[in-house]
Amino acid sequence: MIDDAGSLAPLRQFVVAMTKLIDQGQGEAALLAEGRRHLAALIARDDWLPDAFARAEPGAYRQYLLHCDLLERFSVVSFVWGPGGGTPIHDHTVWGLVGILRGAERCEEYARGIGDEVVPSGRVHVMTPGMIEAVSPTIGDWHVVSNALPDRDSVSIHVYGGNIGTVRRHLFDPVGGVIRQFISGYSSTVVPNLWDRSAGDHR
Repeated sequence: MIDDAGSLAPLRQFVVAMTKLIDQGQGEAALLAEGRRHLAALIARDDWLPDAFARAEPGAYRQYLLHCDLLERFSVVSFVWGPGGGTPIHDHTVWGLVGILRGAERCEEYARGIGDEVVPSGRVHVMTPGMIEAVSPTIGDWHVVSNALPDRDSVSIHVYGGNIGTVRRHLFDPVGGVIRQFISGYSSTVVPNLWDRSAGDHR
């Protein structure tokens, strides 16, 4: 039996499964439900993510593109949170699924108020490996995410309904009380080579 530890096969299988799912043209609710099942299988093991896409400095977070659909219908991203790292208050504008691969993440949820106001919803939770949550303008789209661990990195795998690094999204500045647009980009100029199976990674 081939030892496939460190193989990209789980990520490749996830990409294939999500491509087939998107091709079916289902509504968002069905897509999120089935996508959750595929993401659960991907994050059930922790030996496939290359080290180059699992690094962040203390006090920072990094967003690495792992795959983008040819038609930009979905993207797969690893988010890495260094100790003390966290996001501003932000939205997504597209559907998304977030699954925890390593460590733990703290999520504080927000909601749009009147005008440009964005207010805490009162829901704060910590996610640990294997847990998955969904985001979307239809079910809740604003939050702050941070590393829940003080002494090591945390990693989550995200799948979004678009090329998330190019999507025009929004930040909320609680000091000024204003919403600003932003485009996140990515933290690396390369992506994993999912399609080179010359070393025996044939599953």
